[in-house]
Parts: sequence; C-alpha cells; structure tokens
Amino acid sequence: MHPPSPTVTCQLSGAIAQIRLNRAEVHNAFDDQLIAALINLLEQLAHDDAIRAIVLSGEGNSFSAGADLQWMRRMAAASEMDNRADAEKLARLMRTLAFFPKPTLARVNGVALGGGVGLIACCDIAIAVDSARFGLNEARLGLAPAVISPYVIDAIGARQARRWFQTAEQFDAAHALRINLVHEVVTADQLDATCDRVLKTLLANGPSAVGECKHLVDRIAGRSIEDQRIIDADNAALIARLRVSAEGQEGLSAFLEKRKAAYSL
Repeated sequence: MHPPSPTVTCQLSGAIAQIRLNRAEVHNAFDDQLIAALINLLEQLAHDDAIRAIVLSGEGNSFSAGADLQWMRRMAAASEMDNRADAEKLARLMRTLAFFPKPTLARVNGVALGGGVGLIACCDIAIAVDSARFGLNEARLGLAPAVISPYVIDAIGARQARRWFQTAEQFDAAHALRINLVHEVVTADQLDATCDRVLKTLLANGPSAVGECKHLVDRIAGRSIEDQRIIDADNAALIARLRVSAEGQEGLSAFLEKRKAAYSL
C-alpha cells in the first residue's frame, strides 16, 4: 500500500494499482491538493516494478466533476501569473497520466465534467457505466478547455471537439462511446467485471512489450512528452488569460452565484 492521501487513495491488488479520487462529497472535483497528490502517486507508481497497470476511478457515484468550486473561487481572485502557475500544475498532471509508462484504465463510474473528461482522455482504456454523463462546460464559464485539449482532441478528433468545446453541452455514455471517448459502456453491475477482464488480458502480455506498444502509438502519432511540455505552457498561458479577462470573471462569478451570465442570451 502506498501512503494514503485525504484526496487520493491507492489500493494495491496484485500487480494492479487501484487509484480513487476521494472527494465524493464534491463529486471528486479536484483542487490544488488533489492535483499534487495524484501527480506524486503516479510518479511513485511509474517507478514501481511490481505495478503492471493502474485503474483510475472516483469514490461514490461520480468520476470527477472537474474543478472544485472553492478552488475556482480562489483562482478567480488571483493574478494572471498565479493562474498560469496553477494551470501548469494541472497540465503536469495530465501529461504525467498521458505518458505514464504502463497501461492506464479509466473506470468511469459516473459523471465526468471538464478536467474529469481530460483524465479519461489521458488514459489508454476507458470503460464507462451506462448512467455516466459527460461534458466540456468551460465555455459556459467564459473559459476554454485549454489544458485538457490535446488529450481530448486526440481521443475524439477535431471535428467532435469543435462541437463539444463550443456548445458546452452534456452527453450520455452511449454518445461518449460513439465519439471514442470511451471504449466500452456497461451496466453498473458489470463495471468491475469488465475492468477485470481487460486487466487480465493486459497482464497476460509481456510487460516490456506492452510498454513498447504504448510508446509505438505515441511515436507513430507524432506525440512526445517534450513537445507536450511546450504545448502545455502555451495552453496554461491561454487559460490564465481567460480566467482574468472580463468575460472569464463574469462567467465564474455567474456560476458561483448561480445566476445567468451577462453574455448569455
């Protein structure tokens, strides 16, 4: 067992690390503490030779509702420089998960919004419960899904991203399957069995070969962690600029105050 965290837990099951976002009371929304804890855990597991794969899920009935309200409130009042540093930490989390050297499986047990969708897109395999709902709701707040965009676009393609980024609509698990955000959709009582089946197939394969397969896809697709760092810096600058803009401030204020934004017709 790796050291526990109040916001992220890790249970070892043989060669599998079962990671849970542990903030069920706020639908596993993440803040700076959860981001730091998850980065630290992933970096530990990456160097643990006993671990062959990880499963990422959420405690309770949600996968992750994205950014935590109180965290958003703090960042809305912060400077553009502080917002950029904050966004770069989230970018580091997504990059660490996306380029994790071992297979990663998202066990999508419920709603996934914003950054929660980003976590799913960063994982190699995603299996969702049929009641799950998804959304990229940043534009509703006067923002953009900048930090998660490389991974979401890689998963669903530019054509689909144009729609869902701009409309901020929610969609169901069946649609998530159609646009390739998830690989399988199952009933709640089959979620764990389906994940176990996929993990069993992974563990039957050579661990070095599996790692090389993952690297092969990245290489052929033209993805590298070095290039991603440059993209992340640009995207962090973009989200920082949007957060401190008049529109971003109005969008966040309207959301926190549960009212219609001034720009909303």
